[in-house]
This record gives sequence, C-alpha cells and structure tokens, in this order.
Amino acid sequence: MSENKKSTGLARAHELYSHRSQRARELKAEGKKAVGYFCCFPPLELITALDFLPVRILGDMDEPITVADGYLPTVMCIFYRSCFDVGMKGKYDYLEGFVGSHACDGAERTSHIWRNYMKTPCNFFLDMPHTSSPEAVRFFKDQMTYFKEALEEFAGKKITSDRLEEAISLHNRQRQLARELFDLRKPDPPLISGSEVLQVIISLMVIPVQEGNQLLEEVLQEVKTRPNPTGKKPGRLLIWGSLIDHTAFTGLIESSGFNIVVEDTAIGARPFWHDVQSTEDPMYGLAKHYLEEVKCPRTFAKSGKNYRDDLENRFGYLKEFAKYWNVNAVYANIIRNCDIHGYEVPAIKDYFESLDLPVLIVEQDYSTAALEPLRTRFQAFAETIG
Repeated sequence: MSENKKSTGLARAHELYSHRSQRARELKAEGKKAVGYFCCFPPLELITALDFLPVRILGDMDEPITVADGYLPTVMCIFYRSCFDVGMKGKYDYLEGFVGSHACDGAERTSHIWRNYMKTPCNFFLDMPHTSSPEAVRFFKDQMTYFKEALEEFAGKKITSDRLEEAISLHNRQRQLARELFDLRKPDPPLISGSEVLQVIISLMVIPVQEGNQLLEEVLQEVKTRPNPTGKKPGRLLIWGSLIDHTAFTGLIESSGFNIVVEDTAIGARPFWHDVQSTEDPMYGLAKHYLEEVKCPRTFAKSGKNYRDDLENRFGYLKEFAKYWNVNAVYANIIRNCDIHGYEVPAIKDYFESLDLPVLIVEQDYSTAALEPLRTRFQAFAETIG
C-alpha cells in the first residue's frame, strides 16, 4: 500500500478515534462548518441538510479536570464537567456552531455555560419535554422548528424538503449499517470486540454521514472476511447506563473474562436502534423518533398498574436485547453524579435479576487513572458467570 493512500475500515476507525478533531479541522480548512452537540437528542438530520458537520462533544478520561472547577460544582456530573473542561482548553475551538439540549440537568446546565464562554457564532438550546405524550411530541416539533430556523439563519439558506428527506435517508442508512455492525457480536465468540465497535461508533460522530456510511461498509466487509480475533469467554455482557467512550475501559472489561456484546448507552445502541419513520411532515417524524425511540431514562415511560408493569414499560426492550445477543451478565455503568442513570439502579437491578441475569453495578470517576482498581471487581464478577 502506498504511504499516501488513506487507511480504510478498522484502521481508519482507529485513526479517527485517536485523533477526533483531525477530520473536522481538515474540512474546516475546505470551508465546511462544524456544529457540536451534546447527547443523542439534537436532530442531526437538520445539521446535515445544511451541509454542516455534526460533531459529538465528549470529555477526555485522560485529562484531569482543572479549568471546569471554576465554573461547575464538583457535585455535578463528572462527564459534563470534563466536556466543559476540555472545551475551555481549546479542544473544540474549530466548532462554529453549538446545540445543547435538556437531555438531563447536567447537559442543560453545561449547555448554557458553554454558550456563554465558548462563544461560537451559532448557538442554540433545544428544550426537550421529559414525556413522550402526543402533546410532548408536538411541543418538541416546535422546538426543532426553532432550531431549524436558527441553523437556516446561520447558513443563509433554507432547508428544502428534498434536502431534509435526503438527510433523513442518509442517517437512516447509517443506523441500518450500525445495526449490522452490532449483529456481528451475535455469534459466540463475537466476530468483533467491544473496543473495536467503540472506535467505529465514535468515528461516526466526528465525520460527515456519507463518510461514516462508507466507513461502516468497509468495516463490515473487513470483519466478515478476517480470521476471528476474539475468543470464547465466560461472560457475554450487556452494558447499560452512562456512556463509555474510552477503549481503556472496554479493554479492561474484555481482559477480565467478558465479551461485550451490546451496549444500551448513548454511545451504543440508543442512537441507532430505530430508523426515522417516513411521515407527511418530516419534522413530525423526526420529533417522534428522537423523543419516543431514543431510549433513555431521562424520558418518563407510561405508568403501569403496579411496580412490575412499570418495570416492563421502562425496560421491556432490554429483555429482547438480552435474548437477541444471548446475554448472560449485565454491567450497570454509572458515571459519578449521573443522576438519571444512578436513580434507576434499584429498578434496573430488579428487572435484570427477574430475568435471571446477574448484575454488576459500578459508579466510576470518568478517569483512566481510576480504572485499574476496578479490574478485580470485573474478574470476580466473571468468576460467578463461568
């Protein structure tokens, strides 16, 4: 291979994962604008439809939090404190737009402070209801319309119906390809490791959707034709809860006796598990998708007749996940002070144990320096599975 030829497939994903701002900076030099966003809820299709680059804002588990301590209290979610910290240190200085959202209290507070201090030319806060009733969907559609208008004013042009439909189609294609990627972990042993999947998924969040779709196609072809690099392990693990965005963490888990086969997190199945459905008004279809189909405890499910009905309403889809990937253990990952997931721990533990699935719960500090002491906990948990 020529030294000047770009890498492809998993090697390309590793490069993008390791140098997450590189492609955005290259595109900025060519005149393309990047719009940063928090969590899974801003409608990426609107950003893509105006030929902006949506970039997922993440923290840095390798970077000690220093600057953020002067702006955000230490009792707040350490992940969003890290996001703000690295932002203030210039990691996202290439962004020309930012959209925050009321994904949770930490995301909301950090969104407002981010807008005040980063001073990107285009800023928007997306207000999201915490229910998915018909009234809530209509409210969220109105909020998305205001976001669309703000983007159009920044771009100096309108989003046509054709461009929006094209953007929805491109992102739906990415969701379909991502689900094919997740399917590669159904065999035992899986055809691809959790750490490799993580690198691919994060790569999708820092490059244009068209490039992401090409990357997924390359990865799928590569993985299906290479020798299987993973071995059988006692645990087939479902990860639920706060996001994991560093392979040091997934690598520690996988070296402790587990194959990670599915992640119900914001950097896992949640953004990809459902397509945006075609509706007469595409904005309504987008509102229903992001509010109803991106599963997260920040949105309250309809109450049932009793506690068990409530659990089924909130977590019933996880029963299907466990069956689909032949899961035999669950790890509930809680980033310190992540309230929306932390408050769900008793209920989620009850639900998984009702399915005869053992659960390990860890509240961790979003720091690679604090990971190694967790190794013995995962090793001990794996011994209970084998």
